[in-house]
Amino acid sequence: MAQVIQFHPRAIATAHNKAVSLTALPPLALYVHVPWCVKKCPYCDFNSHELKQDLSDLNEAKKWESAYIDALLRDLESNLPDVWGRRLVSVYIGGGTPSVLSASAIDTLLAGIRARLPQVADIEVTMEANPGTLDTGKLEGFRDAGVTRLSLGVQSFNDTLLQRIGRIHNGRQAHDALETAYRLFDKVNLDIMFALPQQTMAELQADVAAAMAYAPTHLSYYHLTLEPNTFFHRHPPILPDDDLALDMQEHIEAELAHAGLHHYEVSAYAAKGHESLHNSNYWRFGDYIGIGAGAHGKISQHNRIFRQTRFKHPNMYLESMQKNGHAIESTSDISCDDLPFEFMLNALRLRDGASVAEFHAATGLTIADLEPALSAAQAKGLMEKQHDVLRVTDLGWRFLSDVQGMFLTGAKK
Repeated sequence: MAQVIQFHPRAIATAHNKAVSLTALPPLALYVHVPWCVKKCPYCDFNSHELKQDLSDLNEAKKWESAYIDALLRDLESNLPDVWGRRLVSVYIGGGTPSVLSASAIDTLLAGIRARLPQVADIEVTMEANPGTLDTGKLEGFRDAGVTRLSLGVQSFNDTLLQRIGRIHNGRQAHDALETAYRLFDKVNLDIMFALPQQTMAELQADVAAAMAYAPTHLSYYHLTLEPNTFFHRHPPILPDDDLALDMQEHIEAELAHAGLHHYEVSAYAAKGHESLHNSNYWRFGDYIGIGAGAHGKISQHNRIFRQTRFKHPNMYLESMQKNGHAIESTSDISCDDLPFEFMLNALRLRDGASVAEFHAATGLTIADLEPALSAAQAKGLMEKQHDVLRVTDLGWRFLSDVQGMFLTGAKK
């Protein structure tokens, strides 16, 4: 049974009476955003833009790539004074579709990062890729450049479903990319979606079976949602109803659990030792520099924690880099009032939760600063504390957004 923590009113410290004070700094990661895709998917609300360059013209492609890679490395340099003496634990190249870049461009990028920031010996370097932009030679080039983990945006193996969600690849290309990826990389993630337009349970089961045939060690399995400012939001497709979508989710969870994959985060499943180090750093409120158009970053110093955003549109980003030597649109400190919500928003996504010690190390605050939201969540059976670890219960897992929102309410009081 969940333990409900009681505090004497006079013993409860209020976050707004404090200033940030960290005795140690969290792990540091780097996120690199590549904002271009061959085609914009109708469900995508990420900062991505259809690529206008003619990649068949090698001179034009090299000129375009070189300009962006140079901007990224100068962007990174603008943040170096904020992170002197720290080592990178992971690099994540996301988008967009980073695999529209050539292997030589990725090699230049990763070599430039290594020259500017020290890294841990076993650094995880993840790169997102679309099966429709890959061939064996390109994948070998990415591996040789230093990519250690490939994240493949498969979404489905069904040609009809792939067409309905606007993907540029087909099922055969997805299989070909996976077969090559598993041969070349020790760590591979499959991005797959469910509750796709008019998807049946039989089609979902076939997708799960196709994925599991590769004995995957990591999957990100997402429920398709209609996000604002997308084509699907303006022109909604016919989607499975809530009951069918729930049946699909339960089938996914059962099959992946049977295969020994731990549902360690809301949408992520992994074999032991294959969890995403980069994403886990986000969820544990670690630090990350964000470079590239529209990238976000979060950096801790001993007396402050702040977030940064880069200019979103690629043209504006490149123009700012050229004129100003940086592309930072905004920098804002996270106040102690907001830290409990900021931490719990991320940590509660982890099925195993986070310890009180981790909360203190990342924020400088104590468990008292989580009140009264923590006690309220425990009283409703949404959270529990066991062996100094805070996590959501099975009930709380089903209503995670509501649990997270309770800490936002607490932060505003």
